[in-house]
Amino acid sequence: MKRTVLITGASGGIGLELAHIFASKGANLVLVARSKDKLDTFKLKIGKKYGVTIYNIGKDLTNLDAAREVFDEISKKQIHIDFLINNAGFGDFGHFAKSSYEKQLQMINLNVTTLTLLTHLFLPDMIKAGYGKILNVASTAAFQPGPTMSVYFATKAYVLSFSEAIAHELSKTGVTVTVLCPGATETGFKDAADLEQSQLFKNKNVATAKQVAEFGFKKMMKGDVVVIHGFKNKLMAKSARLAPRKLVVAIAKMTLRKK
Repeated sequence: MKRTVLITGASGGIGLELAHIFASKGANLVLVARSKDKLDTFKLKIGKKYGVTIYNIGKDLTNLDAAREVFDEISKKQIHIDFLINNAGFGDFGHFAKSSYEKQLQMINLNVTTLTLLTHLFLPDMIKAGYGKILNVASTAAFQPGPTMSVYFATKAYVLSFSEAIAHELSKTGVTVTVLCPGATETGFKDAADLEQSQLFKNKNVATAKQVAEFGFKKMMKGDVVVIHGFKNKLMAKSARLAPRKLVVAIAKMTLRKK
């Protein structure tokens, strides 16, 4: 029996690259994103290339009801999800006091609430089957506070903590949880978060979405829990946990500063 993967944020970047990887391994796909038109275009290309079944769901996952609606739609189709990829997320740049509260709330809804609810909804069937793998996409932002991106960094810290905790809870169930923590990556993220002029993207060799996706897939299949892409990013994450907090915050602020 073929395995099936559900990928959120599948219309581009890491999510789309993961779709290609899973399809190349023979897995059927359930792809979720706001733009169903984009998903339908990819469905034709990926389905024809790999000969897999693809089911697309156009859904704005910033809405609190969206996760439940996705689950209900998949349940009605009697599709069993073996792999859950919580990839959808976005960030925003600017001082919190001057930011749009609605946008910050949407960020929390997507990065935290939707991810948590989708995990909660699909976990029971995975546990019952004795097999399942969940990949939650966080960020190296999870290891530190981020002045000018305070809510985004905080949401990714949640994803890291949540994923580590439930990975431990599920240790004897046959279900694994992996949290992927990439650094700066060439996706649509920097444009959406208004970071194209920041030191974060100006001063580093930025990874491609394909590189991060391949790394994340490999580590998820091994069942690793916390995985950080790139040697420099690993060093940063370790130092952030050991260095004085004031220094960590100051360095993060410099990294996010625009030229």
